[in-house]
Amino acid sequence: MKLQAVIWKEENMYVIKEAITGVTTQGKTIEEAIKNLEEAVSLYLEEMPEIIEELKLTKPIGIVDIEIT
Repeated sequence: MKLQAVIWKEENMYVIKEAITGVTTQGKTIEEAIKNLEEAVSLYLEEMPEIIEELKLTKPIGIVDIEIT
């Protein structure tokens, strides 16, 4: 199952958040943050198995940038 995430840098850590579940984690490198997110989402889905089917049916079509003024 493929999911979408956004990643950004805060001080000396990379923060990553999965778009649909909202699961968020961090790592010292981008690779570590991604690995941590994969593990965190897996653990989340073990606790919330009913969400798995919803995630499988959700087909993201892309991302957009918005500007708040």
